[in-house]
Amino acid sequence: MTLHTDVPEIRVRVLNDIEVQADGAWVVYWMTAFRRTRSNYALQYARDWSKQLARPLVILEALRVRYRWASDRFHRFIIQGMCDNAAECESKNVLYYPYVEPQPGAGSGLVQALAEQACIVISDDYPCFFHPNMLRVVSRSLPSRLEVVDANALMPLRTADRTFTVAHSYRRWMQKTLPHHLEQPPEENPLDKRSTRTLPVIKSLPKDIQTRWPSADLTALMAANGLSEIPIDHSIGDGAVQGGPSMAASLLARFVGQRLGQYNTDRNEPDEYGSSELSPHLHFGHIGAHEIFFAVMQAEDWNPSKLKKPNGKVNGFWGVDECAEAFLDQLCTWREIGFNMCWREPHYDRLQSLPAWTLETLRVHAADQRPIVYSLEEFEHAKTHDEIWNAAQRQLVREGRIHNYLRMLWGKKILHWTRTASDALEIMIELNNKYGLDGRDPNSYSGIFWVLGRYDRAWGPEREIFGKIRYMTSENTAKKHKLKKYLRRYS
Repeated sequence: MTLHTDVPEIRVRVLNDIEVQADGAWVVYWMTAFRRTRSNYALQYARDWSKQLARPLVILEALRVRYRWASDRFHRFIIQGMCDNAAECESKNVLYYPYVEPQPGAGSGLVQALAEQACIVISDDYPCFFHPNMLRVVSRSLPSRLEVVDANALMPLRTADRTFTVAHSYRRWMQKTLPHHLEQPPEENPLDKRSTRTLPVIKSLPKDIQTRWPSADLTALMAANGLSEIPIDHSIGDGAVQGGPSMAASLLARFVGQRLGQYNTDRNEPDEYGSSELSPHLHFGHIGAHEIFFAVMQAEDWNPSKLKKPNGKVNGFWGVDECAEAFLDQLCTWREIGFNMCWREPHYDRLQSLPAWTLETLRVHAADQRPIVYSLEEFEHAKTHDEIWNAAQRQLVREGRIHNYLRMLWGKKILHWTRTASDALEIMIELNNKYGLDGRDPNSYSGIFWVLGRYDRAWGPEREIFGKIRYMTSENTAKKHKLKKYLRRYS
C-alpha cells in the first residue's frame, strides 16, 4: 500500500516486512525522540496514514526507567514536555496517551499491545544513545508494520554517502545540498483542525491496556515529590531551564528578538547570555531545527534568492547578517555534522572513531608525565586547583549546562589532568551525560570528541600530553574573555 504524503521519502525507513493492516483499529505514533506536535515529520507521517486509512491516531509518549543516567533532572524535563503535548492534543482529533513507567520493566509490552490492533506503528528515527538498539529489538517482535521517520535535522540523515571528518568539507557540501531539502519542510502544525477534521476519534484505549499500563497523572508527577517513588537518581535536581515545546518557543522568540543581533560576539563571553539556550530542547525534541531555521530567516527577511555561491566559509553563503550567518553555521554545520557521524559510524562514542592522526599523536604522548591527575570524584565535585574549570563544572552540576566556550576548555583540561586519553573520554562522557540536559546527543558527542581532535586539524608546536591536538589554557581564556560575573556566579 502506498501512502500519499508530503514527507520526503528519504526520511522514512521500514524496519520489518509486515504489511499495513488496513482493517486495524488505529494508527500508532510512538513518540520517543521528537517530543513535540509542531514541525515534526514523524507526526505528520503518522497523521497521513490515519487520514488515508480512516483510522484514529493514537500518540503514545512513553518514559522508561531503565535508561542510563536516569534522574529527576531528565525525567522532569521530559514530563514538562508531556504536559505541553497533552494540552496541545486535548482539543484535537487524536488520542494522546502519556505513560511514565513506575518501576523498571513495568512498561514492557505496551507498544506490542497497541501494535496488535494497529494498522501500522510509526516511530522516531534517532541515531544516538539507546534508540537505535531499542528499535532493532522491537522491530523483531512487533506484530505490526514498523516505520521510522527522520525528523532530526535540516539535512536528512541518509543524504550523505560518506562520513565527514572536518567542518569545512561538510559545510561546502551542505551549502550545495541543503537548499534543495529546505523546499520540503515539515508542516508547522500537523494537528491543526484543517488537517485532522476528517480523522475518526476514539475517547480512550481498551480497559485491559489502561489497567495494565495506566495513563500518567502528569499533574501529580510535577508536584514537589512527584518523582520520589520512581527508582531514578534523585540527587540531581532540576536544571536551569524548564522543558517543553512552549518554553522552547519562548526561548526561540527571545533569542531572535533580543540576542541574535549580538550573537557573533556575546556567545563566547561567559559574562554574557549570548546563546539561544535551545540545545536541551533540541536534544529532547521539544523543538525542531526547521522551526529555528525559519524563525531566524523570517527575522532576517530572507528568501532563497539571497543565497550566494557555495564557498565552504562560515559567512557569505546565506546572504544575511553576519550574526545570523554565525548562528546558522552552528545550526546547519556543527549540529548536523554530529548527526552525520552518529548515523554512519556505530562506534561514534569510542576512541577508535577518532582520525588516524589524532590516535597516533595520543599514542606517541601516552607516557608523558601529567602535571597532576584528578579522579572522577574530584572532577565531579569541582575539586581541582583551577578556578575557571571548577566554575564550569559547578554550572554543569547545578544547571545542566556549561557556557559554550568554557565547555571546550572544560574538556581540554580533563585530557590534561588524566592518565590516558581513554580515561579522559570516559570522564567527559560520564559528567556530560549525567548532568547535561543536552548530553547523550550527537551534538554533545561532537563537542567531547572535538576536544580529542575530531573535526580539527593537527596543530603546532607539538606539546606534551596533547601532541598535535589543539591546546587551551585557563590563563589565555582569562585574558581573552570577561569572567568576573561568571566566576562570582559559580564560585
